[in-house]
Amino acid sequence: MRQIVLLPGLACDAALWRDQIPALGAAGHRVVVADVATRHASLPEMARALLAEQPGELVLIGSSMGGMLALHAQHAAPARVAGMALLSTTAQADTPALIKLRSDAIVEFQQGRAELVLRANAMFAFHPDHAVNAARVDDYVGHVLRIGADQLIAQNRAVMARADMRPWLAGVSCPVLVACGDQDLLTPLALSREIAAAVPSARLQVVAQAGHLMTWEQPERVNALLLQWLAALPPG
Repeated sequence: MRQIVLLPGLACDAALWRDQIPALGAAGHRVVVADVATRHASLPEMARALLAEQPGELVLIGSSMGGMLALHAQHAAPARVAGMALLSTTAQADTPALIKLRSDAIVEFQQGRAELVLRANAMFAFHPDHAVNAARVDDYVGHVLRIGADQLIAQNRAVMARADMRPWLAGVSCPVLVACGDQDLLTPLALSREIAAAVPSARLQVVAQAGHLMTWEQPERVNALLLQWLAALPPG
């Protein structure tokens, strides 16, 4: 049986997939959540560790930074990856403006102001209708604070240093699902459209009433998309 590997976003863990793990398991899929992002300093190093730790044929499902990690793993070992689902992600490198933004945030994290930064970031992480929900924002902030400032700093540095992955896309031959929230302000829909247009086997799905954290905002819709896509994968 193929191994499905869930790849969390920046400073996230298995809780990002709390609604997907039981749905995938109930459908008979074998699922693990990778934690390589917490143990390695760069996306290429994370990808090498992922491939070493997860044997056999893999289906990679990544959100945000997890999607970047999936692309790195597929690029490193295309024969090992039977499919990728890329949620809320981009193949582009960070722009100078984004690097400046992340660098400024790292200073705030180092000075103990992570919660303030995260609460300000919530308006971009969620669909506007969800960003005003205090309980939802508290859930998000608490999740990331549990991961900790050290991981926020290290993973932001890894993302800032990543390569432009767009030259890789035309060579991706495995099936690819690209999904994006219709109000994703952190990785806007245009970035998902770019991936879907460049990968020959990709299909794009837009998730309504969702921002960047679609796995939490629209879990049933995301589950349905993933299960439908997985069922259509060619047999291993």
